[in-house]
Amino acid sequence: MTDTENPNQHAGFAAIIGAPNAGKSTLVNRLTGSKVSIVTQKVQTTRFPVRGIAIEGDAQIVLVDTPGIFTPRRRLDRAMVASAWGGAQDADVVVHLIDAASHIASEGKDGTPADRRSAEDTETIIANLKATGQQVILALNKIDGMRRDTLLALSQQLFETGVYSEVYMISALSGDGVDDLKQRLARGMPKGHWLYPEDQSADVPIRVLAAEITREKLYLRVHEELPYSAAVETTAFDEKPDGSVRIEQTVYVERESQRPIIIGKGGQTLKWIGQKSREELTLLLDRQVHLFVTVKVDPKWQDSKALYAQFGLDFNA
Repeated sequence: MTDTENPNQHAGFAAIIGAPNAGKSTLVNRLTGSKVSIVTQKVQTTRFPVRGIAIEGDAQIVLVDTPGIFTPRRRLDRAMVASAWGGAQDADVVVHLIDAASHIASEGKDGTPADRRSAEDTETIIANLKATGQQVILALNKIDGMRRDTLLALSQQLFETGVYSEVYMISALSGDGVDDLKQRLARGMPKGHWLYPEDQSADVPIRVLAAEITREKLYLRVHEELPYSAAVETTAFDEKPDGSVRIEQTVYVERESQRPIIIGKGGQTLKWIGQKSREELTLLLDRQVHLFVTVKVDPKWQDSKALYAQFGLDFNA
């Protein structure tokens, strides 16, 4: 709650759901105006609900950036999908974000397997929304350069499923249409005092955010060679008397063959990852950061209850 009493304040939660790589993290970052969720070329990079905090007039919107909803195959997949639906059920407003260009491509001969998987995941989400009788806001994303008549046809096709109350066409990357969506989210927030201080843009434990920033740099550097078989854990976070902070992190991979990919020739890849992560953490924390990153092989890291707890996921989902 803020110190200043304002009888006109509204505050609540808005969940953004969608298939992996629909642009959810980019949208949260655009709405909050700060780096809250990691954004990489890989799908399925958000592993836990990150709460970004956006302000629109007298309304405070707490954004739940959920993991992508897809067909789960492993324990970690099940936990992430359960977390995504949990975030949606607890929210005052839900936005279903769809990559418009990918969805249209999936219906043609030029569509990639990734486009078709994304469309299948979207159908799964629609089926779940129908089963629960929940109506949500549809946001068609990545509309840059698309024909208006094509977008209108897609909008009509999806709206006829009966699970959407309204449609917004946006580009999370450029910001087109995002202000209109933000105003709509603000109107959906219930009356009540703000939940966080006005100058706070995220509700993420700093140890978790530090791990996510390093994981982003990891995938930016080795996204071609490394599948989704790595996790980063912040194992130590110590504030020093001189105002600096010492952060120790472990990168977990499943196989010994993946370790040299992350370390690189002469340790250059790991050095680059650590340097880029340290630079961003220094800006974020506004203090000197001493970052130490090691790589550990653990074939069963996805069965580690401690890692699930770090990301706020249910191990037994």
